[in-house]
Amino acid sequence: MSPRVETVRAAFRAECARLAEILAGLDEADLDRPTGCPPWTVRELIAHVRTGVGRVTDMLAAPAPPTAEVDAAAYFGAAKFTPEVDAARIAGGRRDARQVDLDALPADLERVWRAADAAVAAAPPERVVRTRHGDAMRLVEFLRTRVVEVGVHGLDLAAALDRRPWLTAPAAEVIADLLTGGRAVPAGLRWDRLTLIRKTTGRAALTGVERAEIDAAGFRWLAFGG
Repeated sequence: MSPRVETVRAAFRAECARLAEILAGLDEADLDRPTGCPPWTVRELIAHVRTGVGRVTDMLAAPAPPTAEVDAAAYFGAAKFTPEVDAARIAGGRRDARQVDLDALPADLERVWRAADAAVAAAPPERVVRTRHGDAMRLVEFLRTRVVEVGVHGLDLAAALDRRPWLTAPAAEVIADLLTGGRAVPAGLRWDRLTLIRKTTGRAALTGVERAEIDAAGFRWLAFGG
């Protein structure tokens, strides 16, 4: 396995394991809280994340497309998330949430992410998968999208639960690299990785000066749909 795949895989493992730890401490009242991803509750957002993690295993069980067509940034392109796709995504999260058993929630996420991790470990480094949008992309690129989903939605869950963000350092590095396209953050912004991620994913407001700096730096604006 190439070093880059291993780096992204380590971030995926770290962030999923951290989320499973958090879930073990939740109660029914926590699960019914609203989130900043309306109309989802905490329960529904967790179900959405769990489904997104499980996509890795499902895709690797399917035939491999011959060549990759998109990267992780293109996967999050706004054009992918039409009103119809977004409505189906929201309905899917709500449907999956109805099947959530609080007592089994941490173990279920643990099972799903470990199965995904094992499937990645067994796959060739250059393996290509097909996304739910029908695009072909390299496995490492799709795994980057899973780190973004678990990490950024983890910020949403932390906010809904009135907790400090638990974003892990390996995941923050992978997400920040995707958001900046590998470019350095303008020195004048004085942002750490958590601030960068919150600001450029709409989890914290940008000032006019900050937006101008970001636009000039050529950072990528992602649309989220899982």
